[in-house]
Parts: sequence; C-alpha cells; structure tokens
Amino acid sequence: MADAPKTQPTDEDPVAYCAALPTARRREESARLLELFGEVTGERPVMWGPSIIGFGETAYENPGGSSGTWPRVGFSPRKAALSLHVLQDNARTAELLERLGKHRRAVACLYVNGLKDVDEDVLRELVAHSWEASAGTGTC
Repeated sequence: MADAPKTQPTDEDPVAYCAALPTARRREESARLLELFGEVTGERPVMWGPSIIGFGETAYENPGGSSGTWPRVGFSPRKAALSLHVLQDNARTAELLERLGKHRRAVACLYVNGLKDVDEDVLRELVAHSWEASAGTGTC
C-alpha cells in the first residue's frame, strides 16, 4: 500500500498566510491571486501543506499507481516566483501560454516572477480553462 501524499489540506487561513508574507509585493500579488482564483472558481481557498493555496480538489492516480487528492487549481507565493498550479498539457493551454507573458514551465506548475510580467486577462482565462478541464477528470 502506498503512503498517503505528504501535501494535504490544513486548517491554516490562506488570507492570514498571504497577509503574513515577508514582502509587500508578494502580499499584494497573493491578495490579487486569491481574488482572481476565487472569482473564477467560485470556491474558497484552502491551504495545502505549508505554502500551496488550492481551490477545489480532484482525485488523481499516477501511472505508477499512487493516488490521492490535489487542488484543481492553485498557487504558491514563493520567494523567488509565484508558482501557479494550472493545467498545462493540452492545445488550449498552449495557446493561452503563448499569450500569457513571461513565465517558466515545470512539470506540475508555471512560474512567474510577478503579476506585472503576465496579462491578467489571459491568466484568468487560463485558470478558468484549467478549472473546467479538470472537472471530474482526475487530472489537474
């Protein structure tokens, strides 16, 4: 039997977490992302582990057989960059990423140095697309 995933929902308040971030820029950007993700999803934010703010949840199963739950969409206000947890592996996402602005891709997320580097309207479309595409699919 596989171990449970380490990153689980917590009782920490995401708004308080964001308000306590060490720089004014990250506090402001996180407040904006809380608003944007909340408006798009209609969900309340939930802390997952010590630093991921998730909206909704979905069950997943990896090819290796491990499974669990994960936020459908979310973000983490890291020191070096904002980590955006959104769908990356389909044609619609690729088109949105071309228009998003300055970002880096990783296996499970996108990194942006700051919201000033991206088009917020495109980011809103990307979050909405990721939210809709992950509904009931077991992927996010």
